[in-house]
Amino acid sequence: MREIVETVFWALLIAFIVRYFVVEGYYIPSSSMKPTLIPGNRVLVAKFYYRFYRPHRGDIIVFRFPSNRKKNLIKRVIALPGETVRIENGLVHIDGIPLQGDQFNREYFNVGNYGREEQVIPENSYFVLGDNSHNSDDSRFWGYVPFKNILGRAFLVYWPPRSIQILR
Repeated sequence: MREIVETVFWALLIAFIVRYFVVEGYYIPSSSMKPTLIPGNRVLVAKFYYRFYRPHRGDIIVFRFPSNRKKNLIKRVIALPGETVRIENGLVHIDGIPLQGDQFNREYFNVGNYGREEQVIPENSYFVLGDNSHNSDDSRFWGYVPFKNILGRAFLVYWPPRSIQILR
């Protein structure tokens, strides 16, 4: 009996450490990240990643919503601290240069309090957008994500099996 209790204790302790400090699964509840992530997808998030690196443009991150820290969101990093971001004619411009590449090959709408005019990203903060700009509550509406709110980097869709993919 003692061996069983010890085994269960150590298994739970290891699971706790892995979940809270290493990697955790998250459920995608909305279509704000379509087509990259669709409702019902489950993703793995590396919670340790940003202890060693700073977020890069294009990273898909999970973070605590700035105005309600009990709520977690998932979005794509668009602008980094100190950069100037502007959305115009469906394109995102960083320091006056339109973003290019597959991760940003979509139309973005310049709506919301922070999406209509040029913004300078504060120190230790990030501007994030959903891939589905038409249906995403993101930095255009509520502002910037402080670095301290970032929980980790999404790196893998693991459910459903037909959707398994490494996220870029």
